[in-house]
Amino acid sequence: MNHFRTIAERLEQQDLDAMLLTGAANRFYASDFYTPGTDAVALVTRDKAWFFTDSRYTEAAERHLTDAILGAVGGGRGYSALIQEVVSAENICRMGFEEAYMTVWEYERYRKALSCELISATQLLWDLRMVKDGEELETMVAAQRIAEKALAEILNEIRPGVTEKEITARLQYLMLHYGASDMSFDPIVVSGPNGSLPHGVPSEKEIQNGEFVTMDFGCVCGGYCSDMTRTVAVGHVTEEMQTVYDTVLSAQLAGIAAAKAGVTGRTVDGAARAVIDAAGYGPYFSHSFGHGVGVEIHEAPNASPVNENPLPAGAVISAEPGIYLPGKLGVRIEDVILLTEDGCRNLTLAPKELLVL
Repeated sequence: MNHFRTIAERLEQQDLDAMLLTGAANRFYASDFYTPGTDAVALVTRDKAWFFTDSRYTEAAERHLTDAILGAVGGGRGYSALIQEVVSAENICRMGFEEAYMTVWEYERYRKALSCELISATQLLWDLRMVKDGEELETMVAAQRIAEKALAEILNEIRPGVTEKEITARLQYLMLHYGASDMSFDPIVVSGPNGSLPHGVPSEKEIQNGEFVTMDFGCVCGGYCSDMTRTVAVGHVTEEMQTVYDTVLSAQLAGIAAAKAGVTGRTVDGAARAVIDAAGYGPYFSHSFGHGVGVEIHEAPNASPVNENPLPAGAVISAEPGIYLPGKLGVRIEDVILLTEDGCRNLTLAPKELLVL
């Protein structure tokens, strides 16, 4: 599932001779081979691709890589020297680079070492990654199913006296047990008054009767992320808790109904926000309706109040409105949806009716 050819086909349109990939996410997207941090570099020209790494990864890369020439640093030759050899051999004059991922120090090093012009071109990769192909979607669905299996099991373990940290640890174990390679992000498990913290950190707090428990989690499978949030109640709910939950669910469904290719991110966000505003909870919805999901847990496009751009067909975004009453409670419900020309397809199968455990 590498995308070397996909990138190469865009270079002429961008008036580029090559694209240099130093960030781990774009490097993986291009090669379908993961190396952490700065432990590799990929270079794509209009008709060839190279992948440079060190001896820790060369054997694995040789087994896995296709459609790329593998090279290794060492013997006094670093990444800059290897790239310059290609620049000279292929007469590269204009090379795109990832200004959103590269540090100033790295940029200066490459600028001095390479005999070509470096052109800011992160957007090229972001535009490509927004639209998922069939294999990417299959992988994302697999990641989503793993998270849903973990959810189904963890519901049996949520009860008074269990701590937020214990639920977090079990969620991570269950996702790894069912086939995840990693977490999409550090899971969020918050209960009762901690639920008003949208990105609260799981603590030693024990879950109590009459509280909400919000779980925001996801895993990596095949290099792609899943993302979901479910809020459940323990023991019983108050009228206020039920009202807040019903409002968030109605807002999410309104946003999903508005989501399709060609509408703006602001329009989708606005459909959900209008429901929350009408219920009087507008000040307590503090983030956007959703964000893109893929190789990274947060990527383009966003369904936010500031995104006036049309959303593309093939994009996968989260659908996650929430209401957070400071010091009292919080509710968030999150699915991931695939945008199509006619609407959207919900990739999340887990039920959303309020569960009282």
